[in-house]
Amino acid sequence: MTRTGRALVTGGASGIGEAVARRLATDGLHVTVADVDEGRAKEVAQAVGGEAWAVDLAEGEALDDLELDVDVLVNNAGLQRVAPVEELAPADFRRIQRVMVEAPFLLVRAALPGMYERGFGRVVNVSSVHGLRASPHKVAYVAAKHALEGMSKVVALEGGPHGVTSSCVSPGFVRTPLVEHQVADQARLRGLEESQVLDEVLLAPAAVKRLVEPAEVADVVAYLASDRAAMVTGVSWTIDGGWTAR
Repeated sequence: MTRTGRALVTGGASGIGEAVARRLATDGLHVTVADVDEGRAKEVAQAVGGEAWAVDLAEGEALDDLELDVDVLVNNAGLQRVAPVEELAPADFRRIQRVMVEAPFLLVRAALPGMYERGFGRVVNVSSVHGLRASPHKVAYVAAKHALEGMSKVVALEGGPHGVTSSCVSPGFVRTPLVEHQVADQARLRGLEESQVLDEVLLAPAAVKRLVEPAEVADVVAYLASDRAAMVTGVSWTIDGGWTAR
């Protein structure tokens, strides 16, 4: 059972973030749902008895002087662009790094002083198998997730003496709008029908041939956020149906 406290979930208005927000609220945490979609963030926050924070994490400078009073920080917000390296717009590359690397750093930086003072904190970074492996046409996303994995380990080493853990949850392809929107792009780049993309591209490396469900990711996040996970830190917990077993 998670201790009573406060949690912040970025990208909490849909997909994995929404599932995490709902699960942490069930475990007794007061959840702040942070998302660029203010309307949807308010809907989820109301449903879980928490609060909404409308924020564009691409505007990193606005977070430079932020102070966060949270016991659990879940860095989940992300975006994707599918294109060969030479065709990816520099602006898209930079935006993905801001949202998925710079913003998590700034949020962790804002949360750690309070966590250190209380002697307890949980940082859970929603990474991906693409934080551990690479795929063509996803250079910005793969670079960002690899950076997030590295940052998480540094926070684990620095936070350990203060009762703060930091780990990554690294799922395969999850049934979310982010993944669903990739199908058309992958079909175009690979010369496939959209119906072929799921089996021949997205799930090809996995032993279990289905998408991960958001609730399955939320279950692992909830464990890492709990008192029971005090000795689990600096790791990447894969939920990938055997994707990274190869």
